[in-house]
Amino acid sequence: MSSDGTADIEATIGRFVADRVNDDVPTDRDLFASGLVSSMFAMELVVFLEQEFDLEIQGDDLKRDHFRTVASMTDLVLRLRAAQTPADA
Repeated sequence: MSSDGTADIEATIGRFVADRVNDDVPTDRDLFASGLVSSMFAMELVVFLEQEFDLEIQGDDLKRDHFRTVASMTDLVLRLRAAQTPADA
């Protein structure tokens, strides 16, 4: 496992998605193209990520591509966390 928590983040997001769609979802599966994610569920994903990882997702970060796969959501969380971390931390 990497020190940045990637595997844990990916597993947490994967469990959330799997619980909601009642199916295991590979991290690279396009949730929109596969019909697993509706507009309402996309908003649930935003709220889940904000609450679970203590983030604010706004503006350009609300693009569909950031929520297309478990892997892309993991990348978003990692990027937003890095942006919130002071440089001298």
